[in-house]
Amino acid sequence: MKVLVIGGGAREHALCRSLSLDPDVSALHCAPGNAGIAEVAELHGVNALDGAAVAELAVGLEADLVIVGPEAPLVAGVADAVRDRGIPVFGPSAQAAQLEGSKAFAKDVMAAAAVPTARSYVCTTPQEIDEALDAFGAPYVVKDDGLAAGKGVVVTEDVEAARAHALACDRVVIEEFLDGPEVSLFAVTDGESVVPLQPAQDFKRAYDGDQGPNTGGMGAYSPLPWADPKLVDEVMATVLQPTVDELRRRGTPFSGLLYAGLAITSRGVRVIEFNARFGDPETQVVLARLKTPLAGLLHAAATGTLAALPPLRWSDGAAVTVVIASHNYPDTPRTGDPISGLADVAEEDAPEAYVLHAGTQRDESGAVLSAGGRVLSVTATGSDLTTARQRAYRAVGRISLDGSQHRTDIAAKVAGDAVS
Repeated sequence: MKVLVIGGGAREHALCRSLSLDPDVSALHCAPGNAGIAEVAELHGVNALDGAAVAELAVGLEADLVIVGPEAPLVAGVADAVRDRGIPVFGPSAQAAQLEGSKAFAKDVMAAAAVPTARSYVCTTPQEIDEALDAFGAPYVVKDDGLAAGKGVVVTEDVEAARAHALACDRVVIEEFLDGPEVSLFAVTDGESVVPLQPAQDFKRAYDGDQGPNTGGMGAYSPLPWADPKLVDEVMATVLQPTVDELRRRGTPFSGLLYAGLAITSRGVRVIEFNARFGDPETQVVLARLKTPLAGLLHAAATGTLAALPPLRWSDGAAVTVVIASHNYPDTPRTGDPISGLADVAEEDAPEAYVLHAGTQRDESGAVLSAGGRVLSVTATGSDLTTARQRAYRAVGRISLDGSQHRTDIAAKVAGDAVS
């Protein structure tokens, strides 16, 4: 199978790493990729948002499967452009991707499918914003209706900060605060059948102790030893399958990766948000535990044959990912700083720990430089979360990036560890 992955972050590096280990993959390509992905796939300098160019590349490569990683190309219709050329695509249509592209659309689908979620208001005027904030009270949850790269949500006790964020958005969803721990659950679907993956938990806040601004995610772990063993079955029955059925009923079937961000509240499971693609950094830990070859799973979803697939196989162990971010992230990050220690991790810690590149590039001399906010994802596996966590932080300690930051408490509480 010849596979083309679209995107250039740590999620795409995780996908490419798993695909490179799949014996069914004979050729692996990525556009545009990054410095790390270049080690396992052939890179192509194609704009990921240009559907015609991506489709032309897929045809030229005679790709058997195209995997669209990020949300922006999906919302822009890149999967449609490739599908129109007769090539199987893992990723929803632009219409179905509105499940992530518009919070208001997602709320409408959830209401029609009787999916449990937070009560909310869609606001477009200052008066509507004030009325909604007053109706719910603190803590205030304010979400930009459109795509915001994981940074369009503000949760705050400060009504003025909530109002300022709302006024900065063209259209905004204001909703009740959901108490309880959060869980990310991915499901692969062909528009009818739904196959859940293992749940994970990510860490959105920038700093230790869940302090600081929201980010795209600073780390993750899987499995969740504290979660109800029936959680996945419950979410399948009340969230994932009803949502897929509702989108098919509307004539916009969802094929690809359906991501449910969940809150385990005192009143039961509630959906915080849907995404239309693999989450980052949760993908890094989920794929680290998946033993079933990835290409066949995603190809089955892309070709409508998921129901015939055998049950997925998982490792009994655990995985932890720690994100290394650049100076000043999540505000305007500093880029162009050299990164050292990557070879040390590969030599000393592999295969139990490894580095996935997110925002990196190589200079003319071949040195790896920072090129984004979240620069690297250090992922480690182990027999349990304590072991995986220790291995991840040992590898993090080998990497040097001037001014970089990372959280020191990823999975610490659940592993019963003191923060290192």
